[in-house]
Amino acid sequence: MAKIWYDSEVSLEPIKDKLIAVIGYGIQGRAQALNMKDSGLRVIVGLRREGKSWDLAVKDGNEVMEIDEATKRADIIHILIPDMVQAKIYKEFIEPHLKENKALGFSHGASIHWKWIVPPKNVDVIMVAPKAPGQRVREVYLEGSGTPALVAVYQNYTGKAWEKILGMAKAIGCTRAGVIETTFKEEVETDWFGEQVDLVGGVDRMIRNAFETLVEAGYQPEVAYFECLHELKLIVDLIQRYGIPGMYRRVSETARYGGLTRGKRIIGEEAKEKMKEVLKEIRSGKFAEEWLKVYEKEGQEAFNKYLREIDEHLIEEVGRKLRKMIWPKEKIT
Repeated sequence: MAKIWYDSEVSLEPIKDKLIAVIGYGIQGRAQALNMKDSGLRVIVGLRREGKSWDLAVKDGNEVMEIDEATKRADIIHILIPDMVQAKIYKEFIEPHLKENKALGFSHGASIHWKWIVPPKNVDVIMVAPKAPGQRVREVYLEGSGTPALVAVYQNYTGKAWEKILGMAKAIGCTRAGVIETTFKEEVETDWFGEQVDLVGGVDRMIRNAFETLVEAGYQPEVAYFECLHELKLIVDLIQRYGIPGMYRRVSETARYGGLTRGKRIIGEEAKEKMKEVLKEIRSGKFAEEWLKVYEKEGQEAFNKYLREIDEHLIEEVGRKLRKMIWPKEKIT
């Protein structure tokens, strides 16, 4: 069984005197920096002065400085910039200032596991990965609760790496819910697998295929949109709160019987075999190698070309209209 830590089992004392530099101020960076600061830790934010986040970080009351200066000063350098730029920023601004006994922190294992970043042996390498978007991490912290997280130690040079990462997890608010021990390898491979076959890629294709099936059979696109896309959130909310059996017990009897008897025909053994192929590509490093090459060559265009195709799909043409009906006061695209 997995090792789990809760709030009462973890202390901030081991890192009370440590200076933590949060590198990056995106959705996770902002949430984690503010939560740790509000928990009483010493936090600075390292950014490029020409970046979009500098003014926001200053406005939020943070001490903000260039990345290399933050790295020089900090005891713990917590890298929360996008995966595909981490290696470049690390090489230019962080590596030259790494001294013995410092710690490198991450919220995703990719750069370390795939050796895009190879840290020196005389520093700790740690990870806390909240299992929610940054906005939610901040919201639940302010509500007095917390977001579950995964925690890992890749390199424990000082012998105190676990104290550091558990203290950070507590300050972010994650131990209020509970944090689970993992490894950098397990975190990145399971995270990518979930994104590709289920949470992002799989659910997108399931929605579009179901929508197209109804429209091609002559049903109105608006009705197909509600049945195949809009109501999905209601079901996912039930699953998240009550589990899969709990969801089935809270839908109509017809939905319950139809789902239980037909679902495996839609996503059955053939789909599972495809999932195994995707997992194999992830575990072998094939996907990481492909993604790195494509990003270096195409940058944002690596996914923008696919997004344009979806933007032009009938489901989005209908969706833009219906979302304005559902949320008339919000600016929704």
